[in-house]
Amino acid sequence: MSHTHHTVKHTHVRAPQPTPAQSGIHVAMIMDGNGRWANARGRPRTAGHIAGARVVRKIVEAAPDCGIGMLTLYAFSADNWARPSREVALLMRLFRRYLVAETDRCITNDVRMRIIGRRDRIPSELLRAIKVAEEATRHCTRLDLRIAVDYSSRDALVRAAERLQGQENLSRDELSRAMCQVDHWDGECRDVDLLIRTGGEQRLSDFLLWECAYAELYFTDRRWPDFTPADLESAVKEFHSRERRFGSVPEAAAG
Repeated sequence: MSHTHHTVKHTHVRAPQPTPAQSGIHVAMIMDGNGRWANARGRPRTAGHIAGARVVRKIVEAAPDCGIGMLTLYAFSADNWARPSREVALLMRLFRRYLVAETDRCITNDVRMRIIGRRDRIPSELLRAIKVAEEATRHCTRLDLRIAVDYSSRDALVRAAERLQGQENLSRDELSRAMCQVDHWDGECRDVDLLIRTGGEQRLSDFLLWECAYAELYFTDRRWPDFTPADLESAVKEFHSRERRFGSVPEAAAG
């Protein structure tokens, strides 16, 4: 009787390497000062928004080289609907124009673009552009670009709480996931590492309140249309110079 010996090969399954988007820091930006920039030049507020849209392109392109893996931009808050109707209409057209114009550029630069916030109040043409841009860039892995449109952090908390009503022993992670879901975000629920606000104001304005629990805050007087990639680099450098303790004490003091 012959015996057949089977050699068992042991294969080592490597854990998937994190993508550049997953390994970089999460920076959130409140792009403030467009209207005041225009007024200071004797131009209509809309001119500031148009100039500001051009800056977005430069900052998105510069972000990965600054070690940023996720960039969340505050484009339009839920409270912005109270602005003059002409300004709101122009902003909606600008968003749509940006999405259409930048989708190919995002693919070239390996940037995944997604929109967070409500979607039941924005124009149908913009909604279609959002879906096209999100689908076209879904395989990109160098940078996660999130643009907040019709966004309110408090509103998201309320809607997430409604969704989880009656659930016992609710964890932070579960609430965080529910907040992502109500704002059409299906990716990783990441805390903000660095929040930058331009335009001289020093407040959060209902932006990513939950995610900014331990964010480093960076305020600059520079208005958004004047903000440059060099300014972004300076903010990130300042971030890395700070000691983040997350409520604990420094190791030297603990010893």
